This record gives sequence, structure tokens and C-alpha cells, in this order.
Amino acid sequence: MKAIILSAGQGKRLLPLTDQRPKCLLPFAGRTLLEWQLRTLAAVGVGEAVVVTGFGADGVEAMLAGLDLPGMRVRALFNPFYGVADNIGSCFVALPEMTGDFLIVNGDTLFEPAVPKTLLVRAAAPVTVTIDRKERYDADDMKVCLDGGRRLRAIGKTLPPDSVDGESIGLLLFRGDGGQRFAEAIQAVLREPEGTRRWYLSAIDRLARTGDGVEAVSIEGLQWAEVDFPADAEHARRLVEGWEVAESRRLG
Repeated sequence: MKAIILSAGQGKRLLPLTDQRPKCLLPFAGRTLLEWQLRTLAAVGVGEAVVVTGFGADGVEAMLAGLDLPGMRVRALFNPFYGVADNIGSCFVALPEMTGDFLIVNGDTLFEPAVPKTLLVRAAAPVTVTIDRKERYDADDMKVCLDGGRRLRAIGKTLPPDSVDGESIGLLLFRGDGGQRFAEAIQAVLREPEGTRRWYLSAIDRLARTGDGVEAVSIEGLQWAEVDFPADAEHARRLVEGWEVAESRRLG
């Protein structure tokens, strides 16, 4: 299983924390956000990771070169469009990597191993979006609308509040011809006006609205965090510190 991690962005909403380094290199309990992601994915059997870099690429590559992750091969892939395109540009650069079964991981999402494990066990569709549910959703949440079951009908930040069934956490699984469908949708979105300024999930929304093949798996009750704002970084720090305490207790 391969994971494609989208880590090209600077994370300007985290300034000044990201003034000199991309958000994927922010430290949490002695490890960078990216290292936490890689170790978690390796723990659930992901054997290859392709990290799409952009802002601060040299620093990311240096960090990767110093990692020792038995059983996982890690490569960097530079996105030269990171300054002029949204994360759809990173997906476009990574299209040749989208073969077989693979994961796409947002570079700002931390999650415990039970999250990808649940996704890998429960996913059955060509394209599966990992979601969580809560009482209220804000304007920045990547909301999802389902058909009453698991099939995805729409995904986006501006869905009508009364249609929202959850939020995407930034972890997707592609199986069978799901990668090919996604690649075709990415290229179709890029042909639209302002296509380069769209999120890559616009391509998932396109697939969901035009046919079957896109489903959701909920990880309600499991721990994860998205790091977009300084308050998010503090929440993520507390979260990983809790993981470390739990791991220390387990080992000793």
C-alpha cells in the first residue's frame, strides 16, 4: 500500500509558526507533524510513502533523509506549482503515482493508528473518504453529504447546513479503478475556469455528483486533529502528548 502525503503548503494561517518552515515540519512532542504521519502509516502496514513538497522543500527532504522507518520506503516529490495553485496542483504532480491501491493524506492531519486501520478494513468502494461527525460545523470544515447510507453525494465547504452528514478529515483510500477515476476528474477540474485555485476534493465532489463509486467511512470516537490555526497546533500538541503517555504505559 502506498500513501501520497500532500505537504507542499506553507500554512500561512499558522504564521508566525510557519514563517521559516512549512506546517508539516512543525514539532509536536519531539517529532514533526510529517514524522508522526509517517510512523502512524508505517504502523498499519503502509510500505511506501510519497511526500509532495513545495514550500521549504529542502528542509522537508533533509528531515526525510534522517528518518529511520523500517519497512517503509519514503520519497519526496517536488511540486513547482505550490505558490500558484491550491492542493489540486500537488495531486496533478502526483498523478503518475496514483496506480494500484493508495491513500491520499492531507499534510496537516494527525491521527492515531486506529483511524487508517478502520479505513483500510471498512472501505469497499473504488474511492472512500474518511469522515467524522460532530454537533456543529464551521465555515472551514470540508463537509460531506451522504445518501442516507455510505454513498457520498457531495463534498465541499459551502454545502447547505441542513444537508451535512459529517466532515472529511483529509484521508482517502483508492482501490481498483478509483485512482484512474480520480485522475480523470483532477484533469477535468483543472480545465475549468480558476481550476488551479480549487481544492483537490473538488474532483471527489465531481465524481460523487456524476455517479457511484464514492463512499464514506466514519471514524467517530477515534482521535485526530487538523492543524490550520495556532489554536489547532496547541490542540495537536496535547493530543500527541496523550498518545505518548498511553504508549509509555503500554510498554511499561
